[in-house]
Amino acid sequence: MTGIFIALLSGALMSIQGVFNTEVTKASSVWVSAAWVQLTALLTCLAVWAAADRTNPLTALQVTPKYFLLGGVIGAFITFTVIKGMDALGPARAVMLIVIAQLLVAYLIELLGLFGVEKADFSWRKMVGMAVAIVGVILFKWE
Repeated sequence: MTGIFIALLSGALMSIQGVFNTEVTKASSVWVSAAWVQLTALLTCLAVWAAADRTNPLTALQVTPKYFLLGGVIGAFITFTVIKGMDALGPARAVMLIVIAQLLVAYLIELLGLFGVEKADFSWRKMVGMAVAIVGVILFKWE
């Protein structure tokens, strides 16, 4: 149950953050906004680390393969694409497409066992669920 609550909270926070970032972009630029997001995220992480964690930060460098360290680079482009998507489509449409893309890519990662994830068996039920989600986006966008 905790995992469900955390996932729902994550989705809600991502939607709110996207709207906030889009507004900051209107006052500055997309890369200034993205940099601000990353800087404030860094400061928040450092404050929480100092107060609650204290794990040696250099232990992150022990990860293998090393390309796993590119999460922050990916995060910068996530911020950029969310801002541009919400600006072009509005929050609801953008988030629906973002979530569908997340589902499709996550399922492919599981099916193919990419990045060290345990390989999952193909499921028609999951494919039908994704098709229903895609149809939902089409219906939502249809005017």
